[in-house]
Amino acid sequence: MSRKKGRREVEIFNLSFLDVVSCGFGAIILLLIIVQFGEPVVIDKLSVDLSGKVLKLEQELFDIRGDTLVLNRDLDARQEQLSIHREKLARLRGSLSTIKGEFANASSEAETQAIIAGQLQSAQQSLSAEMRRLQQGALRRPEVNNRIGGLPVDSEYIIFIIDTSGSMTSYAWPHVLKKVSEVLSVYPKVRGIQVMNDMGQYMFPTYKGRWIPDTTGRRKAINQRLRGWQPFSNSSPVEGIEAAIKRFYAKDKSISLYIFGDDFSSGSIEQVLNTVAKLNRADSSGKRRVRIHAMGFPVLFQMGGMNSNVVRFAALMRKLAENNDGTFVGLNSNKP
Repeated sequence: MSRKKGRREVEIFNLSFLDVVSCGFGAIILLLIIVQFGEPVVIDKLSVDLSGKVLKLEQELFDIRGDTLVLNRDLDARQEQLSIHREKLARLRGSLSTIKGEFANASSEAETQAIIAGQLQSAQQSLSAEMRRLQQGALRRPEVNNRIGGLPVDSEYIIFIIDTSGSMTSYAWPHVLKKVSEVLSVYPKVRGIQVMNDMGQYMFPTYKGRWIPDTTGRRKAINQRLRGWQPFSNSSPVEGIEAAIKRFYAKDKSISLYIFGDDFSSGSIEQVLNTVAKLNRADSSGKRRVRIHAMGFPVLFQMGGMNSNVVRFAALMRKLAENNDGTFVGLNSNKP
């Protein structure tokens, strides 16, 4: 008997099919895990990059604000100068209007000529007197009538060289502020001012190597800045004098140096005098490049008597002023 072949029943959900489905779900889950772990890394990286850019932009903003402050100060000074020039222009226009009125009121050409002749004669007399005064001044130094603490004030440019050591800033600073203000008040108008410490450091870095314009606003700024100005000092004025003469000396400028200090702690007096003599050479007429004046503040003297550094400072400043057409004044009190 022939055996009938039985048909095999096909199983849809056999083990192989389940393996394939499981592997597929596993792969999908793995992809989801990778994606979830990758996104925070990218986000963190973007956050760090943006934070760095924000800090950079903030720093640039601070720099721009600083530059803006300096430019605004310069603008204020320029506006003050512009106001002065406008006042002068207004006065000149008024004078011109007066002269035109005089000519307009002249009834004839002869009267006009008489007015012109009279004005020319008056101008010639004034010019002759001015020429005589200038000629006398060329033969000798002008007599010093304006003095501050015994120091002559006959220069168009002034430089303060101030000892900013601890003894000065702690015990004599109010007196220093007063003396600087007195010097500035005695000079009604100069062409340039500069303030340095005895190390040659500038009070206003923005004006390093150039003159500070003489305006009311700048004088106030000098007094205000000086109150808290305390750069490092070695109590020796040599560096400041050397920096001032080398940078600002010019043949067409009349310059005076004002040295404020209380002691000379180190170095040779003779070496300082020789160094300054080489820098501040005299011309054929014997006139030095700059005048050097000095004020001595008795800080250490009042604290401990006749200190050797006090004596050295007084000897150095007296000889320095004597050799450089200046004057040394020793103050007898630290009280302003």
